[in-house]
Amino acid sequence: MRGGHPEQHEVGGGWGELRTGARPTAGPGYGTAPGLPLAAPQGVSLDLPQGGPGGRSGPRIPPQREDVRAGGPRQTYLDAFDEDDDVFAPGTGGVRAAGPPAASAFPDAGAGRGGPVFPETGLPAKGRGGGRGRTFAGIAAAAVTTVLAVVVAGQVTDGRAEKTVRAQAAGAGGRDARDSASRGDRRPTPTGTPSVAPLTYEQKMAERYALGEEFTGSGKFDAVLGFDKAPGKGRKYTYRVDVEQGLGLDAELFAEAVQKTLNDDRSWAHDGARTFERISSGEPDFVITLASPGTTADWCAKSGLDTTEDNVSCDSAATDRVMINAYRWAQGSETYGDRIHSYRQMLINHEVGHRLGYGHVTCGKDGDLAPVMQQQTKFLDHDGIHCKANPWQYPGS
Repeated sequence: MRGGHPEQHEVGGGWGELRTGARPTAGPGYGTAPGLPLAAPQGVSLDLPQGGPGGRSGPRIPPQREDVRAGGPRQTYLDAFDEDDDVFAPGTGGVRAAGPPAASAFPDAGAGRGGPVFPETGLPAKGRGGGRGRTFAGIAAAAVTTVLAVVVAGQVTDGRAEKTVRAQAAGAGGRDARDSASRGDRRPTPTGTPSVAPLTYEQKMAERYALGEEFTGSGKFDAVLGFDKAPGKGRKYTYRVDVEQGLGLDAELFAEAVQKTLNDDRSWAHDGARTFERISSGEPDFVITLASPGTTADWCAKSGLDTTEDNVSCDSAATDRVMINAYRWAQGSETYGDRIHSYRQMLINHEVGHRLGYGHVTCGKDGDLAPVMQQQTKFLDHDGIHCKANPWQYPGS
């Protein structure tokens, strides 16, 4: 007895082929050798069917419960697939002609245990076809069914998750969160960063810039490279523009402002009398210098001028420098308020006017425009007369 029920070898190979040269031993539970009468196990009656198609080649032995400890499938599981067939009964294939058993496909199978076993598993070899085939086919089908059930369940879960994502996306912005493009195929896709139009000269000149009123720079200057040809035919003056290092101001803007202001017809170039040309090499007639308040004061002191009291600019006549106070250039003055562009024009014209030989004057009548050579950074009103801010030498032109 093995596994809680008898085993039986049949000619049809229900329990596999016997080892070559080994003969089945007659006795209860194992059948008889070919040519010998069958012996029924004790308590089992043999009902031998007639030979022919569909008949069985051995006795029908009632199925018995499989011992769980023997390693076989549970009887309740087997019954779910085939209640009529014993899983471990002999094969139910067609009748095989009587004759000596074929050589075993597994020569190492033990002959004394009633039949060959699989070398890998130690389980008896199964017959081809019959109830066992259907049983194990059913087991395989059950495994496939289980896998399909898991797959379907996963797809259902994914479907629900997908609907949840779509619903959340619709609630947030009305778009499918999975849609990476989130735009129609016909809509153009922006490339790069949006371009911002650069500020114009007038816009830059209308802005204030940060710079401390007590700031003292390095005292070192850089010439603004480039060349601006004198536009007129009058007396030509050449100049260079220097900017102190570390100011953080737009040196190109300052140089452009100097050239445009000096050659404006309302300025010293009025009526073709003079023309101004910017150079960055060679010997200029003067150097217009944008410097910090501290550096401006140092250079103005070389000409005996004190610019610290009102933090103003100067023409340092003892040197070649016309000093423009960077704090005033960046922040303007109270007298001009928000008219920062006009104030910068006045600042250039006033200090270059000193270089050209003009001194300070004031307006003589209440309500008149202040002359460009008036100290408009310090005041517009004097002696009860109110003067209007004015950046030009010839404002009516």
